[in-house]
Amino acid sequence: ATVKVASTENGVIFSTISYDVRGSTSDRNCVYLQDIKIDIMDYIVPGNITDIEFRQMWSDFEWENKVNVMTPIRDLREFLNHLSTSTNMKVLTGDAAIEGECGFLAANLCAHSIFGEDALANVSVEKALPMDDSSPIVG
Repeated sequence: ATVKVASTENGVIFSTISYDVRGSTSDRNCVYLQDIKIDIMDYIVPGNITDIEFRQMWSDFEWENKVNVMTPIRDLREFLNHLSTSTNMKVLTGDAAIEGECGFLAANLCAHSIFGEDALANVSVEKALPMDDSSPIVG
């Protein structure tokens, strides 16, 4: 048996097995299977594109979602690493551009799905009080 998934929006595949019985005059037989739940993160891999490709793809995408950050993490670089690991995205912004402590951080991330879809993210976060290590991250 072969299962082929072209794309999934919500991580659930509904499926049936259809078969014919040789010599039978009845219509096709059908067995309904349990819903197959998948973790979409198993199909996302870190991407690697140039800055020029990122900017072009960013402008080609017709939508943008802004997400407010609420996290117990207090270190900007640690937050970026956590986000990158959790989403299977690669940080495209070079280390030299995001090292040091200045109270804010901006970075580009990229991932690809095995279905040929691209995912881009631009993270822009800052410390509410830049000189206070215990200050929350906002952005």
